[in-house]
Amino acid sequence: MKETQVSAANFEQHEALAINEVQLLLAEKRTSLSILRTGLAVLVLPMTVTSFLIATSSHYQWLNIWYFLLPLMLLNLLLVVLGAYLILHSMKKMLHYDRLIHQLCLEHPVLKHLLNPKP
Repeated sequence: MKETQVSAANFEQHEALAINEVQLLLAEKRTSLSILRTGLAVLVLPMTVTSFLIATSSHYQWLNIWYFLLPLMLLNLLLVVLGAYLILHSMKKMLHYDRLIHQLCLEHPVLKHLLNPKP
């Protein structure tokens, strides 16, 4: 009798630990989503600046201000590279967390029931 109580308590503790692991992985996934959102914002900034320059290009001559435009375009290129890196890195991390969550779901039937409910 006492052995079954210890076994049941151990099983509940093991399942609680698995649920906590999934909660931690989901928190990490949310962090990756916020990095993805930041990467998208960084990627859009150079497009906005370039659109503004094109829209106002009738007010200046490109050859007269090339020394201002060259550093600006280099900065835009740097921001595009940074934004692409943030996006790709966060997507890679999210796929990794999805694989870990899927692996935990296969190991624990309670998680399979919680994360993949049948309609």
